[in-house]
Amino acid sequence: MLIFEWTVAVLFGAVILTALARRLGAPYPAFLALGGICLAFVPGVPNVRLDPELALALFLAPVLLDAGFDASLRDLRASWQPVFGLAVGAVVVTTLAVATVARIIVPDMPLSACIALGAIVAPPDAVAALAVLRHAPMPHRLATILRGESLLNDAASLLLYRLAVGAAVAGSFHAWEVAPGFALGVAGSVVAGPLLGIAFVAATRRITDPPTAIVLQFVAAFGLWLAAERVEMSGVLVVVTFAMMVARRAPGVTAPRARIVSYAVWDTAVFVINVLAFVLIGIQIDPILARLNGTDQWQAIILATAVFATVIVSRIVWVLPTSGLRGFGLGRHGDRSRLGAGVAVAWAGMRGIVTVATALALPEQFPHRDLVVFTAFFTVLGSLILQGLTLSPLLRLLKLPDDDPVGQEAGRARAAAYGAALESLEAGEACAATDALRAEFRSALSEAEAHEEGRAPESLPADAARRASILAARTKVLDMRRRGEIGDDAYFLLEEEFDWAELSATPRGDA
Repeated sequence: MLIFEWTVAVLFGAVILTALARRLGAPYPAFLALGGICLAFVPGVPNVRLDPELALALFLAPVLLDAGFDASLRDLRASWQPVFGLAVGAVVVTTLAVATVARIIVPDMPLSACIALGAIVAPPDAVAALAVLRHAPMPHRLATILRGESLLNDAASLLLYRLAVGAAVAGSFHAWEVAPGFALGVAGSVVAGPLLGIAFVAATRRITDPPTAIVLQFVAAFGLWLAAERVEMSGVLVVVTFAMMVARRAPGVTAPRARIVSYAVWDTAVFVINVLAFVLIGIQIDPILARLNGTDQWQAIILATAVFATVIVSRIVWVLPTSGLRGFGLGRHGDRSRLGAGVAVAWAGMRGIVTVATALALPEQFPHRDLVVFTAFFTVLGSLILQGLTLSPLLRLLKLPDDDPVGQEAGRARAAAYGAALESLEAGEACAATDALRAEFRSALSEAEAHEEGRAPESLPADAARRASILAARTKVLDMRRRGEIGDDAYFLLEEEFDWAELSATPRGDA
């Protein structure tokens, strides 16, 4: 009962912290990390320890599936060079740099443990960066690069992490013994993920009940991860490639009601997972410090500070010298914009859920586990506070140009969609209702034809009136319910009908 009560309290506190972060324009993971470390020193907090083998599956599988579903395969292809450079090159450089620093500061730490620490803190977290970008938008190309990096760098860092942890626990490592199975596992993961995605869409295409569809999505996320790990494939690659394939196949077969509800559920699930991960690692800080004596505490603080500085410097050193060559540039906007883009990408390297999850997943017998967990959390907290709270002002200072490619494409596609809708109405029978719709689409298409880029307006002419009339209808029915003229069952039925009618109107520009 105590754990349940603390969980409810933690979730309530997380909602308050997130609201505060949103008001300040800061990434909410930064406030979750601060809340987690404060909670560690509150008397009576239960010392919950998660099974290391469960940590990665519980925290990473759904987060990666959600991120993979939102990834744009076309945009990733267009930006493959900077994405690959960050996802692989920056991860390897950071891992080696951190391992070197750790070995110098803690000479008795095995090299494999040093490499594991480097792999833990190497991958940045796109969730934190994108939370900032809601308040200070980054050019679409750079946001795409960060999203792509966050998908692939998880795979690169976790592969290094698995090898290093295995070597640290076993006490030895021979590359020639694991290389064939390692390569086969990576190749098999890249093939298995898309094939399973095709099979999943085909098997679930007739499921229109939202709860059933959503439960199956979570079953797929956890089941694929567990199955991949069982057969020694990469859970990250299987889940990410599965999600990207489902995203390509599902739109034509998924029921609209299930899709709307699913998006809301997944947003909530990712938020709760972030909350639990930061709290679980936060409450371990006080016991860790208690187990370390005075000398070890100072060594932990020195190591954590040095690793944090190394993580930031190594990313800057990797990104800035060749930012123009790696494709961070913004087209025709010149060298200054390319340098500014490189600065923005270099500074958007906040660590988050992946670092937290991999630190929690370390086996109990891992050498210097407490030191590594403390350093990982310090790096996450430091990057979220220093970089997370300054990224938004930096973006405003840089004033990076953006040609708004998403808006351009959406405007042209909207015009084509309106045209197709009008053609279907022209082929139908004439009546007052269809005549009104024809007039709406003709008006929107006329505006698109007058636009220099052929972009249609975001709202149809009658959308404002449609929303106003639905509001009046809601108010009337609510008043009837209050007077007892209709019961709750009838009211909820009508409320759902009004919700769908309002959703049929295109979104307002300020929504």
